[in-house]
Amino acid sequence: MGSGVQISSRAIKMECIHCNKSSKDDDFIFETRYWKVSLAEDHSYLGRCYINLKRHSGDLAELKQEEWDDFIKLVKKLESALKKAFNATMFNWTCLMNNAYQTNPPNPHVHWHFRPRYNHNVKFSGEIFEDIEFGYHYNRDRKKITSNEINRKIINKIKENL
Repeated sequence: MGSGVQISSRAIKMECIHCNKSSKDDDFIFETRYWKVSLAEDHSYLGRCYINLKRHSGDLAELKQEEWDDFIKLVKKLESALKKAFNATMFNWTCLMNNAYQTNPPNPHVHWHFRPRYNHNVKFSGEIFEDIEFGYHYNRDRKKITSNEINRKIINKIKENL
């Protein structure tokens, strides 16, 4: 038996940082029919992005076939753009949602973390981006926070290569 408390999908959306992502946000790169791509704030892996499902869903098993089909197209498009823009060597994709369970009630939302990986240093806009763990698991503790100006240039470079 449930608690009898019902939470509307509108209430969930109001509290969900992923649902509230907008194409007007400074970090927005592009969107497809079902997904939004935005630049992460940390560039220890140059071009790191978040990919958010546009509708609120907390489980990969709930994705519809057309969302999966759209996601595969997005993967190809985004990986190709990062290869062209920064000569990325390979990519790490993760779907974790652990933080959603640190609140009560939990509010998971399907989203992906995209980390381009590099077997070489990349110089871009006067900055050196170095993937010191290449060939190994990425390091979540290492951070490289760049200025809004550099973030805008990264976004523009990705967009140029989509």
